[in-house]
Amino acid sequence: MGFVKLNKESMESNLTFGQALEAVKQGKLISREGWNGKGMFIFMRPADEIAVPVVVNQVKSLPKAVKDYFYNNSNPSVPLLEQTETVKFTAYLCMKAADNSIVNGWLASQTDMLSSDWGILESEPIPDTTPAATIQD
Repeated sequence: MGFVKLNKESMESNLTFGQALEAVKQGKLISREGWNGKGMFIFMRPADEIAVPVVVNQVKSLPKAVKDYFYNNSNPSVPLLEQTETVKFTAYLCMKAADNSIVNGWLASQTDMLSSDWGILESEPIPDTTPAATIQD
């Protein structure tokens, strides 16, 4: 049932960090053969732009002080829910760790950057769980 499998026969492996980095920029999952933890991989969280009202009212991963900042610096003459200003979030690397946690802002070590045991993981697609359309008479 593993959602990510390391298929050594068809996997592109023995890559440099630079080659792996280019693959992760294309949305692929990368990993090192030299890592001890099971199921660890790196992925890129893409850049995003989110409307201020969404940041203030719905984004759970930001502290209240940050939300207060954007709320207090928005256009006071326009109701918050009608605001069109956005907050830009830049792209960053994340690691799926062995304990299934996500490490935001993962940084490569010197050893990681100089190793040539990087590979691109194949991922099994998410099954389509959309109910089949029914035909009405």
